Amino acid sequence: MSIVIATWNVNSIRARMAHALAFLEARQPDVLLLQELKGLEFPALEFEALGYHSVAIGQKSYNGVAILSKLPIEMVTNKLAGSDEDTHARYIETIIDTPTKLRVVCIYLPNGNPVGTDKFLYKLQWMERLIVQMAAWKNDPIPTIIGGDFNVIPEDIDCDKPANWLRDALFQPETRDRYRAMLAMGWTDAFRALYPDTRDAFTFWDYFRQAFERNRGIRIDHFLLSPALAPRLQACEIDKTPRAQEKPSDHTPVLVTLN
Repeated sequence: MSIVIATWNVNSIRARMAHALAFLEARQPDVLLLQELKGLEFPALEFEALGYHSVAIGQKSYNGVAILSKLPIEMVTNKLAGSDEDTHARYIETIIDTPTKLRVVCIYLPNGNPVGTDKFLYKLQWMERLIVQMAAWKNDPIPTIIGGDFNVIPEDIDCDKPANWLRDALFQPETRDRYRAMLAMGWTDAFRALYPDTRDAFTFWDYFRQAFERNRGIRIDHFLLSPALAPRLQACEIDKTPRAQEKPSDHTPVLVTLN
């Protein structure tokens, strides 16, 4: 038995509802992680009609994350530990019955721009909090997969032109070092584990200057697998089809297959 889990920053679920439904009907993932919902209301009933249970946390105009699942799903928490003052809707942790238990976590990591501001400090602190949580999960008997928009360009190979990103929060040494610290703990970047040298494999393209048509993008949407889960990795795919549609999100889905 295999399970397919997808992640997608939809850049407004209201604006991209038709795209989301079409993707689910075409690809039929068992689980779909959504980020940047941009609203308090979530259209759970429309997804229910396709056979997906859902858990979501929204925020007016910004952020917001959700997990859809054909399998039984249990909400654990929608708060990342480490800060009682953080009210951003960026995190959902669930347990899904596959039929063995699997911890599925959806994140929308802070963008952090501009560098040198409180927004960048918040990004780094958020990553530190996530690292602490990942350390706790590392040896947990329940395997864990973390997916979502990490807002991190891990390496030079993950962008079209590194020189264009030198001053961006997504590419700063402090940002990349924290992502590498996650990998150093034993977590696996699903895409890079299977395609260590592949270039021009991106998940985000700006709306301007024909970035998508010219494939001038970045890879910032990731799946990280805990040490216990990594051996079950079968496939990881970037599906560019939704990005080529009319009025798309600036991100495109990533799908991972686990046995």
